[in-house]
Amino acid sequence: MPQLPAPDYPDDVRARLETDAREIIARYPDSRSALLPLLHLVQSEEGHVTRTGQRFCADVLGLTTAEVTAVATFYSMYRRKPSGDYQVGVCTNTLCAVMGGDAIFAALQDHLGVGNGETTDDGKVTLEHIECNAACDFAPVVMVNWEFFDNQTVSSAKSLVDDLRAGAQVEPTRGAPLCTFKDTARILAGFPDAREGAVEATGSAGPASLIGLRLAKGEASAARVVHPRGSGTSQGGQPHDPSPTEHPSSHDAPQQTSASDPSHPAGPVAEEGE
Repeated sequence: MPQLPAPDYPDDVRARLETDAREIIARYPDSRSALLPLLHLVQSEEGHVTRTGQRFCADVLGLTTAEVTAVATFYSMYRRKPSGDYQVGVCTNTLCAVMGGDAIFAALQDHLGVGNGETTDDGKVTLEHIECNAACDFAPVVMVNWEFFDNQTVSSAKSLVDDLRAGAQVEPTRGAPLCTFKDTARILAGFPDAREGAVEATGSAGPASLIGLRLAKGEASAARVVHPRGSGTSQGGQPHDPSPTEHPSSHDAPQQTSASDPSHPAGPVAEEGE
């Protein structure tokens, strides 16, 4: 059955949002370019993007609700159902997973009694897995409302969500002080963070993330080739500056791959069609 038109915001709420929307739209030469921050704006009102919020965005930008819905459903940062004050995202991409991310996510599901994308009964925490937090050198990483909590364990992650639910003060590993998801959404809409010290707070990638940049700037020493032990090289297996024909690597302890382990060759073990 077709849905009835979404209800409008109360007059006072709509007037306030229209004032904010005009400020956002004025930043762009084409008004429809303001759709992404406007979706964050309406998300800051109710904690997720409601049908009313989508209707509001369509009205102020002269778009159809179908156009707005197509964008709101494409990006995962826009929530389409009520969610918690704190969005707890556990990275389960490759490096974080093998370093403990999978175990942390499974433990938090059991500890909180929720599944992926679900919210605790008290409305405090929404748990989700995230494919990558772009902080591999701090793995495993948990994010709360997009702020970093690095080098987590099952125990520390449980303590983290317990503190969030209890209303205790929680400090991210790096970055700005923690705020609620609604407050985060308003900041993402492009409005300044008025909290004392929030703008000055910062965090950066670790040494492993920045080594490529340092090499590009000439700030790091040249790579060295380390030959396998017992390879009989003229350098006696000692590190040396690579020649143009050598590939910088660190294979001092070669793995038992098909090239070095004749007992386990690679490739098909049966004829084609068998």
